[in-house]
Amino acid sequence: MTTTTKYSRQRESIKEFLSQTSEHPTADTVYMHIREKFPNISLGTVYRNLNLLVEQGEVIKLSTGNGCDRFDYRTNPHYHFVCTECSSVLDLDIAPDALEHINRIAQAGFDGEIEGHYTYFYGKCPNCKSKSN
Repeated sequence: MTTTTKYSRQRESIKEFLSQTSEHPTADTVYMHIREKFPNISLGTVYRNLNLLVEQGEVIKLSTGNGCDRFDYRTNPHYHFVCTECSSVLDLDIAPDALEHINRIAQAGFDGEIEGHYTYFYGKCPNCKSKSN
């Protein structure tokens, strides 16, 4: 049984904001931007709508291990870089099939079925690297 989700101007505004940024914002950042258009929106409403968008496959949630979850409108398979200095999250331009061998390596020692993987790369982003030089 499929359920239809009721249209929400607030949810559409969240999707619009996410579609126009490549910064992988936290829920708090999304909330601050959405409040400009909907001053009475609650942080809880933003969280619920973000989680619904994740469930529907319209947005992906990135749990990078260094604090708050981040959200990405780009749902096609791609890789991310996490800066260990400023915690920014950046898209990496690596062809999705370039690391397909990771699935084959994992499958070789596993009786189940490997369907894919998430990989984060860590280090200093270009801004932090230039500051330390």
